[in-house]
Amino acid sequence: MLANFAKSIFGSANDRYIKRLYGQVDKINALESLCAQLSDEALRSRTGLMREWLRNGKTMDEILPEAFATVREASRRSLGMRHFDVQMVGGMVLHQGKIAEMKTGEGKTLVATLAAYLNALEGKGVHVITVNDYLASRDAEWMGRLYKFLGLTVGSIVHGLNDEERRAAYACDITYGTNNEFGFDYLRDNMATSREKLVQRDLVYAIIDEVDNVLIDEARTPLIISGPADRSGKEYSRFAEYVRRLKRNTAEEEEEPNGHYDLDDKSRSISLTEMGIAEIEQRIPELDPDAGDSLYDPRFYHLTYYLDNALKAQYLYKRDVQYVVQNGEVIIVD
Repeated sequence: MLANFAKSIFGSANDRYIKRLYGQVDKINALESLCAQLSDEALRSRTGLMREWLRNGKTMDEILPEAFATVREASRRSLGMRHFDVQMVGGMVLHQGKIAEMKTGEGKTLVATLAAYLNALEGKGVHVITVNDYLASRDAEWMGRLYKFLGLTVGSIVHGLNDEERRAAYACDITYGTNNEFGFDYLRDNMATSREKLVQRDLVYAIIDEVDNVLIDEARTPLIISGPADRSGKEYSRFAEYVRRLKRNTAEEEEEPNGHYDLDDKSRSISLTEMGIAEIEQRIPELDPDAGDSLYDPRFYHLTYYLDNALKAQYLYKRDVQYVVQNGEVIIVD
């Protein structure tokens, strides 16, 4: 009862949050007439100006009103669509990594352009995740007119692209694609044995369309990938032999480790202790004479993949629990 009384006076936490966001909308609206007076070239130059602000120490939150006002005017000119105030609020919610509930027809595709543009200004890449290839291609082309008007590059990841085409799409400021394509590219990159074979950049910021479908419904379907054994079988065998000799660390966190690896059953993760690193580093000359003398040596990078997988296979995955063997083939248990 007291909670309801307080809510009637002060409003809910969500009400207060939305009220703060509308304070930002007022700042954005105050810039609208200024942006409307700019030529196309002058409006486009604001992208470079805001990127310079970020390099000089300003935060994205500080330049948000300028960025959103710029996108609104660019959208009006390139798409014939002007963002409403409520869409500005939606863009701020997405920028903050929260979920914005929007009904069909409220312009969620246009809302996403606000947060995508702002986060793309850092030059680290933005992923916009959709539910199918058609929407990924459509939105990349449709909203791409807005982004390109402001001097940003846009790409899309769809089924059938080769590695070079994928690498080029990921190098763009904003990349559209499905959750499956992004997920499988991530898995393939984790199977790559050299940096030159990677297609994705570091993962920094993403916007997910139909988030309930992607993160709840689609999450029930695991993404599983396999690759050809070719000449990697020898490396797997050698690392499997080495990690079998390792001992689990049972010391408390503040104590000196008494084993080679830490195993967290709850999070299903495994990592080498300093003792384990020293043990493996003694074996490097046997593994590859040209791989340096440290696990952190860039020349050892191509072997890290085999080491990580050998540790997981030996200590994380149990036969007849996470996998079964049938007719000599390993089958993952779903």
